[in-house]
Amino acid sequence: MIDNTYVLCCDTPADLTADYYAARNIHYLPYRYNLDENIYTDDLVSMPPEKFFKIMEDGAMTKTTQPNSDEFVEFLSPFLEKGLDVVHVCLSSGITGVLLSANIAKEILEEKYPERKIYIIDSLAASRGLGLFVDKLADLRDEGYSAKQLFDWAEENKLNLHHWFYTTDLTYFVRGGRVSKASGWFGSILNICPLLHVDSTGHLVPVKKCRGKSAVMKAMLDCMYENAFDGIEYAEKCFISHSAREDEAKQIAEHIETNFPHLDGKVQIESIGPIIGAHTGPGTVALFFWGKKRTD
Repeated sequence: MIDNTYVLCCDTPADLTADYYAARNIHYLPYRYNLDENIYTDDLVSMPPEKFFKIMEDGAMTKTTQPNSDEFVEFLSPFLEKGLDVVHVCLSSGITGVLLSANIAKEILEEKYPERKIYIIDSLAASRGLGLFVDKLADLRDEGYSAKQLFDWAEENKLNLHHWFYTTDLTYFVRGGRVSKASGWFGSILNICPLLHVDSTGHLVPVKKCRGKSAVMKAMLDCMYENAFDGIEYAEKCFISHSAREDEAKQIAEHIETNFPHLDGKVQIESIGPIIGAHTGPGTVALFFWGKKRTD
């Protein structure tokens, strides 16, 4: 039986859709982003991904803004006023400082609503990795987990969530300072496609340099063979996100569905949203699954 005494919430960089949130009864807190001087709210509806990445390709400069503590207070207060507890899942503390804002709001709200419980989870996850994490929590909630049980499960299992990214365009990593201009230039000349992952502290770090798209796609799939729960017997869900690279995402999904026959449903593919996409730019594909505990 579903525990209706609490709500499950997360940040929009989970790269889930508005329809998904509505269907799973999950609430979301939007971030904001800039395209040049124009400021937008990441409402999941008003900016189609293809339009967003086209604007980036045309040269727009991007910047993102995380919710502050006042916005968390405003977002969470209506649930607490209704007598509901809250489980909120934040974007990785290795990528953003939003966890601090959430915990400041938690202190303020617990003083105002002392009878309520507020659980803030540092997901150590991003993009549809955060999405896959929240999806699992929603499954457990629907199985009857209490808010405390859900929080405990999340803390115990979050490092079993794997993120593997590659990019075929280093332009935006150079622009954001994640790759030096010299490395970006040589990488482009040599057709280098870096493979990255999210480490045990929630930071996005490079793992391997591959020559060409085929090599990096193979390297990413090899990581799933090596790390997924039960190898090719893997029976959990698998998510993929991409920035203007749908054909590549479908190619990877087809390979996984063929070679991991016990998957829980089809591989679910969605576009990277504006918050993560503002930093990756077009050209990124990311794979998410459950597996061996992430370590340094």
